[in-house]
Amino acid sequence: MSIHIKKCTLEDLPTLQEISVKTFQETFQHQNSPENMAAYLNRAFNRTQLEKELVNSSSQFFFISVDNDLAGYLKINTDGAQSEAMGEDFLEVERIYIKSEFQKQGLGKHLFKKALEIAQVSNKKKIWLGVWEKNENAIAFYKKAGFVETGSHSFFMGEEEQIDLIMTKTIR
Repeated sequence: MSIHIKKCTLEDLPTLQEISVKTFQETFQHQNSPENMAAYLNRAFNRTQLEKELVNSSSQFFFISVDNDLAGYLKINTDGAQSEAMGEDFLEVERIYIKSEFQKQGLGKHLFKKALEIAQVSNKKKIWLGVWEKNENAIAFYKKAGFVETGSHSFFMGEEEQIDLIMTKTIR
């Protein structure tokens, strides 16, 4: 199995939009109403929004491929691009999304390692993320990776307010 991680550019926008919608739906559609899912997908993954995020120098996207098949992606944020004002010592892992057919193959660990490398090179002291309180698989993954729960914040899926746990890992 050949695994490759590639930084996304504006040229990747159509592919990024496609995999964003696909992986988000696979992960969350069975736990949310079709109306709330559609509202979120239209807001978070429209071309204009993703282009804005791609050109933001404080955000980075990376694709992960297995044997030349696109399997998922990572999105990280620093400084003002973070979804919560955590400060300059933090790097946010906003998304690690893997297509369902590629899950349970360790790809999330590869993407997390990439985020950790960037945090270390950027002299960040901590990595943080928000994870839906009902996403037990992700919570277990992050706890195993050394994250601890440090708070919570609201996440809106369409009209529905949901709670994301804020989890933090000290790296230096």
